[in-house]
Amino acid sequence: MINIDELKFDEKGLIPAIVTDARTKKVLTLAYMNKETLGISMEKGLTCFWSRSRQEVWLKGATSGNYQHIVSITADCDKDALVVEVIPDGPACHKGTESCFENPLWESDELGSFSLEGLMNLIEGRKTEKKEGSYTTYLFEKGLDKMLKKVGEESTEVIIAAKDNDKKETIYEIADLTYHVMVMMIQMGISLDDIQKELASRHVIDKKVKQEKMASDNQ
Repeated sequence: MINIDELKFDEKGLIPAIVTDARTKKVLTLAYMNKETLGISMEKGLTCFWSRSRQEVWLKGATSGNYQHIVSITADCDKDALVVEVIPDGPACHKGTESCFENPLWESDELGSFSLEGLMNLIEGRKTEKKEGSYTTYLFEKGLDKMLKKVGEESTEVIIAAKDNDKKETIYEIADLTYHVMVMMIQMGISLDDIQKELASRHVIDKKVKQEKMASDNQ
């Protein structure tokens, strides 16, 4: 590992820090650190920046409660920029959005990437701005009972396809099930982040149990 003294700060003593969600890899914000705030960040395990507008130290979350717990800090090849991976407690943007980067400017029709987050946003849009002829809008109009019925039907289809050992059909049915579960999630106010946090907590528990078992076996 390198140390702070190897980093190249600009003429104002600052270095750009690209903050990303350690779980989703989504870019949350771009901020700036100096040696002092970088040291505080490493000591506390929380992002701390230098506010260029206020000209003061800024511990992210100190006012809002939306702390960013640091997983790792990595410098680029020239050591003049940082990527900070975090587990956020809440929105990164002062406007209340998950990320500061929420305004699409351009995307290739051919190379544009699909993401579950993008699909969730699309589904949510069908709930708030109903589109005539949209199947998703139809599900929201019918309500939770209809959604649960579809989840049950699609779960059965997954089981049947898997029982037949038909990989292609199983993938197709899992995709159908995933979509209907996501519609249900939006209806119930459940986010992908909620599911990721639950899975992450189980991973920690599983790891702890494994460590305890190894310790017991060694006794």
